[in-house]
Formats: sequence, structure tokens, C-alpha cells
Amino acid sequence: MHNETRSLIKPSFDGQMHIGWQKGDTKTAENAQEIRDILYNFNKPAAVILKDGELHLTSCADFSFDLNTRPGGAFPLMAMVGPANIENLGDPSFCRDYGLKYAYVGGSMAHGISSPELALALGGAGMIGFIGSAGDSPAKVEQGILTMKSAKEPVPFGFNLIHSPNEPGLENAIVDLYLRHEIRLVEASAFLGITLPLVRYRVSGIYKDEAGNIVTPNNVIAKVSRVEVAAKFFAPPPSKMLQELVGQGVITAQQAEWASQIPVARDLTSEADSGGHTDNRPAVCLHPTIVALKNRMQKEYNYAKPLRVGFGGGIGTPASAAAAFAMGAAYIVLGSVHQSCIESGTSDTARLMLAQAGQADTAMAPAGDMFEMGVTVQVLKRGTMFAMRAQKLYELFRKYNSIEEFSAADRQNLEKTILRDTFENVWAGTAEFFKQRDPKQIERATADPHHKMALVFRWYLGLSSRWAISGDEDRRVDYQIWCGPAMGSFNEWAKGSFFEKPENRKAVDAALNMLFGAAYELRIAAFRSQGIVFDSEISDFRPMTKEEILAKI
Repeated sequence: MHNETRSLIKPSFDGQMHIGWQKGDTKTAENAQEIRDILYNFNKPAAVILKDGELHLTSCADFSFDLNTRPGGAFPLMAMVGPANIENLGDPSFCRDYGLKYAYVGGSMAHGISSPELALALGGAGMIGFIGSAGDSPAKVEQGILTMKSAKEPVPFGFNLIHSPNEPGLENAIVDLYLRHEIRLVEASAFLGITLPLVRYRVSGIYKDEAGNIVTPNNVIAKVSRVEVAAKFFAPPPSKMLQELVGQGVITAQQAEWASQIPVARDLTSEADSGGHTDNRPAVCLHPTIVALKNRMQKEYNYAKPLRVGFGGGIGTPASAAAAFAMGAAYIVLGSVHQSCIESGTSDTARLMLAQAGQADTAMAPAGDMFEMGVTVQVLKRGTMFAMRAQKLYELFRKYNSIEEFSAADRQNLEKTILRDTFENVWAGTAEFFKQRDPKQIERATADPHHKMALVFRWYLGLSSRWAISGDEDRRVDYQIWCGPAMGSFNEWAKGSFFEKPENRKAVDAALNMLFGAAYELRIAAFRSQGIVFDSEISDFRPMTKEEILAKI
């Protein structure tokens, strides 16, 4: 037995000094499973002692740190970690403010991929999920709201508010909807700056309580990849916008004064290399920079409620979740992994494609909602031609001013391969769509053939994601599936486990593995920082069932 523990627990350097004494019962782990059981028991401290010339792990809590006096029968204490709780991961005030048990967020994904079912599952487990409303009509978004509000057991949840530069009326309509239904939390995404609808949502209903504290019923969690954009969210709403809202009668002058003392978003997610809209920022560069900005702006504005920064983009394993919390994340946000879970609002075909993805199986492609601006989104490239075809559309948009200018070869490729219909037929369907959505787009397209071409190309970009969601087998090669490299890392970690098959992937199971595994990884790291290295048989956290995890916490 001693030979086994000798190979599983090693000092990382020679001449390691002990830090105290282990007293009392000295029952130690004698094999790999017993070592893991002690490390899994977060409610008790764990210690490495020197016994019979070998390193052993024990959970006994009777320690003495008086190095000058060795208690009778005591063993040298070489390293120890205190009790832990996965509920303590992240910022406890984040959980308290939103009524959560865990600092874990299911990020919003467009067209309801982050579905009410997904949000209900996460919310029921003490987490929070955002329903993805981007790309959907107000009527469909309202259906999602009614679904959440009719749930038998109320759970914490939020909705997405995406910046819509090409459809400002839609952004306003969604805000109207959220205010009417008293949606108190939104995840703001793809914003390049602060917009009037966003400010209107944030400051509506602001008041002071009896203690003189400014209270904002509506809260914003911003998802940001750039420091300059983060600074705008951490600052108070622009005074010009507040005065405009006063002029419109939305708020009073007194409310505008109160609003000048709060940030647009108290909570901000530093979004690294995520699926969908992303700047592909390296997490280890972006997050510390955003945290430093947060500290500077908190000091500058002295907000009554301190600013917070969460971590999203690239989290696909317990190790990456642990790294996020180790860097001070107030909460973590997952998206791509949830899309492959059975509660997501996409097709079984798309889930299978996601479950087969590797870390390198992603590409950047033109975004449907910001096509003319050249903005891109990260998508799955394995098993689909979407990224290549979407890029071809953008090249054609830059090359020609109208469909009439197309060369014969380019037009044939467009209509036969990409659109699979004539330009005129697609435009007819597009015009019918915008009659309901935004009639001004038709007027503009009639006067500007270049804009008409953009709307037709956006028809393909918009429907490609819906083909994936509905599982349209006839257009499988054109599926647009938003996905980041976290999906590949999760798949690699899940190999050989029940998570390998998409039909076994449940959001809460994955979330608990991220949290419990992160706490375990942090325990291993704490020992490593004291010079104790566990063999990979011990240090590698492998997938566990929800029942196994709940039995241990």
C-alpha cells in the first residue's frame, strides 16, 4: 500500500520543510480511491503528512502549528488545505443579488437556442440561464416570457438584449416588451456602445428607498470583449441620453439625477473566445485587463454597490472553470457546451455535430445581423460549408454594387450553390418578411440596389441558423451553428464517459461537473503551491453523474 501512495503523492522539490504537526487519529488514505475520497470531501480540511518516511493524505483536522513543540505521537504536517464549498466559488454578492446558489450563468444564444427549458433547468438547480431572443420577433420573445412566467416553480432567469444597429426599431420593441412584462434582468450582447433603448431599460422605475439608497428594478449584465466598450458599461448612462428620456417623459429630472450615480451595468462578463459574436480575445489577457478597469472605475465613481466581472468564452472543462475562478471571476458563463445539451433549442442533428467537434473545428464567418459592417461570428466548420459560403457572400457584396453587375459565373454560383434559388425569388420572400418586420428596409432597398443585395444575402445568413435549429436535412451543408473552441475541449474531456453521447448531456449535469470539478482542481492547485504534486490518476477530474456529485456536496 505504501508503494502505491508513494507513487501518487510526491514533493515537487527537495528539502521541503514541514509547516506544523498532525495530532490525534492518523488514519491515512492507502490507495487512489481513498485519496480521491478525501479530496472530494470539501467540508473537511485535507492534509499531507510525513509518516514512516512517506507522504500520506489524511482528513484529520487536529493540527498544531507550533514548530518548536512536537505533540506526542504527532507526525510532521507537510501541506494542508482548508474546507471548501462550491457555493463559495465566485462572488457571494452576485448569488445573493440574483437569488442563486451557485455563481453559474447559462449565456444567451440566439433564436432561443438558450431556451426556456434550458433556463428552467439551470434555475431549478440554483443557477441562472438567459433565454436567447436575438433574431426573433417580439411575438416569439413574448411567448418565451409567458413560458417562464407560467412555470410551476418560479426560478431566477433573464432574457437577452442584443444590439440591432440595422433594426433600431426592433431593439426598442424588445425593450418595450421587457418593461411591460417586468423582466428584471437582461444580458446585453454585441453592443459597440450605449444605446438609448438600453438606457431606457436600465433606468425605468429607478427610485430611492426609505434608507436613501438608489434602487434600480432593472439590471444589466453586459457581455463585452473590448476594454473601451467595457468602460462605457461601467460608467453612468450618458447625460445626453438621460435628458432625452426626461424630454420624452420616460423618467423625471430627479430620476435622471439618480441614474447619473449608477453604472449602465454593475455586472460585466469578460467574453473571450466564445461562439457567435466574439473578438477571439485570449482569456488570460482579457479578463485581468477588465478586472483592472473595474477596479479603476469603482474607485473613480465610488458606486454604492461595487462593480463585478464574470468570465465567459472558452470554458469547456472543470480546469478552465477553475482558472476563471482563480483569476477572480465573480461568476462563470457557459454557452457552447449548453448548446449540445438536450434542453437546448436546437436540433438533434446540430447537437450531434457539436458533440463531434474538435477545438480547431471552428471558423469566423460574416454575421447576419451586422453583415454590412463586416462583423463576424464564430461558427462550427466541421460538417458544414456555411463559413466558406458566407464569406463568399461578403466578398461579392464588396465586389459588386448590384446583382446586375455580377459576372455570369458569380451569379450562377450564387443562385445554384448558395441560394439554391433565383435572386428575384429570394428577394420576393425577403421583401415579404420585411413588410412585417421593418417596411423601411424595403423602401431603402428599392432606392439602393446594394442594400437590396445585402438583404438577400442576409436571407441566407438568417435562414442558415434556422435550418440548423429545425434540423432541415436538405440544407445540412448550410447549417450555421454558433460554436467556440470550448465545445472541442468539452468533447475531449468527455471522451469515454456518459457525456460522450449528446443524448446523455443534460445542462445541470454539465454545470455541476464544471463547479465541482473546478473546486477539486483548485484543491489540487492549492497543494501544488505548497510543493505537493499528485499523480495524474488523482489530479485529473473525470466526469461524474449528478447523483454522484450531489452525494458529495
